Amino acid sequence: MEMSMGSWARSLRRVGVMAAMLAAGVVQAQSGPVRLMVGFPPGGGTDAIARTLADKLKDQLGMPVVVDNKAGAGGQLAAQALKAAAPDGLTLFLSHDHTISILPQVVKNPGYDPVKDFVPVAGFATFVNALAVSGGTPAKSVNEYVAWVKAQGAGKGTVGVPAPASTPEFLVSVIGKKYGLDLQSAPYRGSAPMMADMLGNQIAAGTGSVPDFIENHKAGKIRVVAVLGGTRQAILPDVPTFAELGLAGFEDLPYYGIFAPAGTPKAAIDKFSDALAKVLIQPDVKERLTAMGLTVGFMDQATLAKREQAYTKVWSKLIKDSGFVAQ
Repeated sequence: MEMSMGSWARSLRRVGVMAAMLAAGVVQAQSGPVRLMVGFPPGGGTDAIARTLADKLKDQLGMPVVVDNKAGAGGQLAAQALKAAAPDGLTLFLSHDHTISILPQVVKNPGYDPVKDFVPVAGFATFVNALAVSGGTPAKSVNEYVAWVKAQGAGKGTVGVPAPASTPEFLVSVIGKKYGLDLQSAPYRGSAPMMADMLGNQIAAGTGSVPDFIENHKAGKIRVVAVLGGTRQAILPDVPTFAELGLAGFEDLPYYGIFAPAGTPKAAIDKFSDALAKVLIQPDVKERLTAMGLTVGFMDQATLAKREQAYTKVWSKLIKDSGFVAQ
């Protein structure tokens, strides 16, 4: 006996409802742990941020949240691991703009496509990048640093960056061109080893995010001398922006977000997103993240996707205009 169109439609709807209930049931039944991957080594800014959130997320989710450091290639290894992970809501990737927006544009074969292979879960902050000088470098401003490089190294200098072909590396190139310096980038496997060399005065200066530098800046061990962005940072009110110094065009703010493998059920994404939103309004969490140099603000899935797309578009033009060729 043939089924009528109305009966067929009702059957399809029932199947859809059952599938949604099944997905939700799977999410409810999960006992974890949630693996929160970070593309940089322990001790760096991103790692500290991830551990702060993981400690609170476990209570909201009702299951352990384990930070998994997969350091190497500016987060590329962690991104590849996310692509290969099961889309079950138990493997997530906490990343800033570099691995999501920049790296796929500057590496010929990154091994992943963030648009096709990942799905945004939620965002939680923006931040700015900065130039900092080591304790042994006798400069308290950008102009003093430029004068020192010209006097000490005949205009030649080396600046550490936490990852190759990153926003901090492009910043080194732009600073060199603006001030007539021959600056070479020294890429590290994350901010932690770069900071170790800065603290040991093995390298005179470094570029990276404010969260990478803030603790040692507060301790007087290094000095942040300028930041990107359109306005001065509340946590660094005496540090000028590069725009103030005549270096404009870098006002669009990078972001921090959490991403999942493509195909992850919406129920799992929503559950984690809701948990993150609740964590971010906790005063101690907001205070700690702000002290790390972040501007804290929850972004739902759609908002994070728009932020990612806008930032990627801005840097696509900057990279193209710089003449950089993907390696």
